[in-house]
Amino acid sequence: MLSVKAVNQFYGQNHTLWDIDLELHRGQCNCLIGRNGVGKTTLVNCIMGHLPVKSGSVTWQSANEEPQNLLALPVETRALMGIGYVPQGRQIFSQMSVDENLQIALMAGRNKTRRIPSQVYDLFPALKAMGARKAGELDEHQQQQLAISRALVLEPELLILDEPTQRTSEAMEANMGNIIHRLNRDLGLTLLLVGHKLPFIRSVADRFWLMDGGRNVAQGTMAQLDDHLVKTYLSV
Repeated sequence: MLSVKAVNQFYGQNHTLWDIDLELHRGQCNCLIGRNGVGKTTLVNCIMGHLPVKSGSVTWQSANEEPQNLLALPVETRALMGIGYVPQGRQIFSQMSVDENLQIALMAGRNKTRRIPSQVYDLFPALKAMGARKAGELDEHQQQQLAISRALVLEPELLILDEPTQRTSEAMEANMGNIIHRLNRDLGLTLLLVGHKLPFIRSVADRFWLMDGGRNVAQGTMAQLDDHLVKTYLSV
C-alpha cells in the first residue's frame, strides 16, 4: 500500500531523517511513535509532499492499480489517489461553516457524486445538525470530528492522523479510540496514527514503527513493543 524506503530529509544543513523505512499493512491500524521532536511529523510531511526528500523513495499502490512514485507527483494528487490526512492541530477553516469545510474537501477528492458519504454522519451525527455553524465556534472535540470528516469525504483507502489525542481529556481520548476502531474495523480503512501516548496507542494499534533522533529504531506488532523499548525510547 504505502512503502517508504531509505528516506533522507534535510532542513537546510540539518539532517533530520536518516534512511527511514516504513511499510504499511493494508487493513491494519499502524502507528508511528516516538518522543516529541524525533521526526514523526517531518516524515508525514514528506509522504504528503509538503517537504522535499533528499534521497530514498515513497511508493503508493492503490487497490488493483500499479505502484506510483509519490515523490514525482504534486501535493494535491494524494487526495485523488486515496490518501486522507488529518494534520496536527486540525487546520479547519474556522470562519467557514461546517458544511463549507466539507464541501471544500469534496472538491479536492475523488468522490464523483459531490455528496457527503453517509458514513460521515453515521460516525458523527452531531455535525449534520451543526452544518450552518462556523467551525471556529465548535468545541475541541467537535472540531476534531470535523477534521476527520473532512478527510473521510475524500473516500480514502489510507487515513493518516497526526497526534489525534493532542491536548484532549481522558473522555475525549476514549472517544477517539472508539472512532479509530470503527474506522478500521467497520469501514475497513487502513490507518497510520502518529503519536507518543503509549496507553492510547496500545489500545488501538496493530503494528508500530518507533523513531528516535530521526531514525528507525524498532518495528513490529504491538506485543513486541516491550518494556526495554518503552524505557529507552518513550519514557520521559
